[in-house]
Amino acid sequence: TVDLAAHEARAGGRPVGLTRTEFDLLGALSARPHQALTRRKLIDTIWDPSWVGDERIVDVHIGHLRRKLGEDPIGFIDTVRGVDYRMVTP
Repeated sequence: TVDLAAHEARAGGRPVGLTRTEFDLLGALSARPHQALTRRKLIDTIWDPSWVGDERIVDVHIGHLRRKLGEDPIGFIDTVRGVDYRMVTP
């Protein structure tokens, strides 16, 4: 679960310690469940539309987020080939 107001995430009922960027990524994905978001859209939402750099930075933070959530290969954050990422809700 993601509580945006409390800035808290829980996985399996246990709190998950996330960095601000990881939490913002989780919030952006969970705000649009089942909608695939590109790296650029996530960067524009979380960093800033004027941010310049390697868009693969999103992949790094998604990897950290997946590890902290304890996801198996088929988890809550799907990789959509050719698009990027989407949140899957049960």
